[in-house]
Amino acid sequence: MFNSFSGKDACKLLADGAQLVDVRSSTEFSQGALPNAINLPLQSIMNAKNILNQDKAIVLYCVSGARSSTAKNYLVQMGFDNVNDLGSFRNYNCE
Repeated sequence: MFNSFSGKDACKLLADGAQLVDVRSSTEFSQGALPNAINLPLQSIMNAKNILNQDKAIVLYCVSGARSSTAKNYLVQMGFDNVNDLGSFRNYNCE
């Protein structure tokens, strides 16, 4: 599936206060993550309402884009309405 949400789009949202969410495992997260990312492993996505602010945009990422895509579907079903899937962390380029 083509992802039209780009790294530049992510940077704009993050500059405006969006939440950057890493849906990889806590082990992967501890080995290195993007700046200011929140770790919410896909297995724990059902806790999102306790961790994320529903009024702010969300930018999701993982390694390949598979988990972030799944996480986006869950979050939308849970009532989050501004959920953006960056896919792989390699798509991030806010320097």
